[in-house]
Amino acid sequence: MTETPSLTAPAPAADRRPSAARRALRATAILACLPYISLKVAWVAGSELGIPAGSVLLERRELMAAVNAVSVVADVLVVVLALLLTQAWGRRFPAWLLALPMWAATGLLAPIMTGYPGQLAVALLSGDEKAAAPAEPFLDEWVFGVVYGGFILQGLALGTLFTLYARDRWGHLWQGRLDDLSARTSGPGARALAVAGAVVALVPATLHLLWATGSTTGLSARLIAERDSDDYVLEAQRFGFLAVAVAFTLFLVLRRPTRLRVRTTLALTWTASGAAGCWGAYLSLVALLPDPDPAKQVPGLVQLSYAGDMITGFLLAACVALFLRRRSAGA
Repeated sequence: MTETPSLTAPAPAADRRPSAARRALRATAILACLPYISLKVAWVAGSELGIPAGSVLLERRELMAAVNAVSVVADVLVVVLALLLTQAWGRRFPAWLLALPMWAATGLLAPIMTGYPGQLAVALLSGDEKAAAPAEPFLDEWVFGVVYGGFILQGLALGTLFTLYARDRWGHLWQGRLDDLSARTSGPGARALAVAGAVVALVPATLHLLWATGSTTGLSARLIAERDSDDYVLEAQRFGFLAVAVAFTLFLVLRRPTRLRVRTTLALTWTASGAAGCWGAYLSLVALLPDPDPAKQVPGLVQLSYAGDMITGFLLAACVALFLRRRSAGA
């Protein structure tokens, strides 16, 4: 009897040359990184391209140079992933070592891919011209279009490459519907992680929903004065990712509703848990950076929402990892 390949086994066609479509997607992902990397390298070198006079980014140049250098490394990782997903040696790469950066990349790019177009659409439909009290200068408007446009292309290309790669290597793990799963794949450990994530999510989800609907609970006077349609879109999006992550993780471990496809459930859980966990972690780190101006410090409830997002995302991602490990062993 032929043995089904495990989660860590190389695919049989490991030496096959990537198709023209995959090579085109790889080139798109790599080229889409160039605007962001170029800007960051210029800023590290001392350029003020795209940074208006009086911007807060010019106040702490040493700190910004360090942050920008880390950002360059993170985007270079996208290039590495694009190569890994289309090269023969990538098929033999350890599963966990690939899954972790891909989960992070998915989580960081998905909110930009949905949030930025959403902000543009709301601004267009509402005629919002940033009527809130003007914030301190930050970046020229063209920078956001160039950088976020590049991120969206990265997400589309890299996401498609990963979907094709995962289908070839691990497609047997998400065939069928939820009622086809064995009880072992969602044992007490996976259920405990899912329930813990759902409980933790109650706090940040409540805060995001309040702020998305106009409440100013826990916000500083500066944040209240600077609020505009972009902030409402972001809060609604954060609530949405949390809700999807919790709901579909629970669907996965409870194996209900029975007719739901395993691949759909896993895809939504993977993406939404990454969005909550990775952006929560990033914003938590940013909030912890020292600032001598008390008015610019992140309020406690806002920090709590970031931490709640991060913990929820990590718990639900651990649940998915445990599910895939047990599913692989069962196969």
